[in-house]
Amino acid sequence: MSFRRRRKKKDRRRFRGVYLLPNLITTGSLFAGFYAIVAAMDGRFYAAAWAILIALILDGLDGRIARLTKSTSGFGVQYDSLADLVAFGVAPGILAYLWALKDFKQFGWAAAFLFVVCGALRLARFNVQQGSFDPRYFNGLPIPAAAMMVAATVAFYYELGEMAPEGSRFILGMMYVLSFLMVSNVKYISFKKVELFRRHPFHTLVGLVLIFVVVATAPNIMGFLLMLAYVASGPVSTFMYHRRVALTPKGESGVPPPKLANSQDLDLGERGEA
Repeated sequence: MSFRRRRKKKDRRRFRGVYLLPNLITTGSLFAGFYAIVAAMDGRFYAAAWAILIALILDGLDGRIARLTKSTSGFGVQYDSLADLVAFGVAPGILAYLWALKDFKQFGWAAAFLFVVCGALRLARFNVQQGSFDPRYFNGLPIPAAAMMVAATVAFYYELGEMAPEGSRFILGMMYVLSFLMVSNVKYISFKKVELFRRHPFHTLVGLVLIFVVVATAPNIMGFLLMLAYVASGPVSTFMYHRRVALTPKGESGVPPPKLANSQDLDLGERGEA
């Protein structure tokens, strides 16, 4: 085979096209993030918070659909990460700044920018560390969860009415805390491996129905409390683990060390929450 033929064959392999359905869903997530930015700039902060929620739903769908339709690709991985940075990094950062942090001047925009930077670092670390950790856990707070914490806080204060000055200080501190948790090594439970199409214990269904009913009664308030509980679960569980380790006498193995994942046990599909 001549050099020219080999070159043409290599080019055909390189430009094979893209899968439409999962990447269209990713585009929808990107659009929702962009709309959240536009809404925040127009002062429609509640609408911006809901747009981030829609981006989260679409972000959860694209990876599952890509795996179900066997349409995963390296292009999808990169596109998904870029969309996540806009929808869950830039959008909530701008939303928080315009909504509650402008009066803090340089401390306010620094908190918003730090959130975006730590979100980008979180995504980059997730991409290069896939296959190195137990898939049941995230290493650091996932950027979609950090974004949803911001959106849920906006919805919470929208439900309560006008925000007091103490609320703005809470938002400022929250942005710094979320930024730190995203780039930390604190472990968070991952729900990516939940199998919806297999049998589960009956009490699991009952629990999910109860959670749905409770959230439906006051979605803005209960959504905020659920997100706050998830964000706090990482540091609390990490503290409890190290406390048990410290109280365990040497030579006893009552507390197993954190399990690293075997690369053969992982589903290295193209997408996932970071």
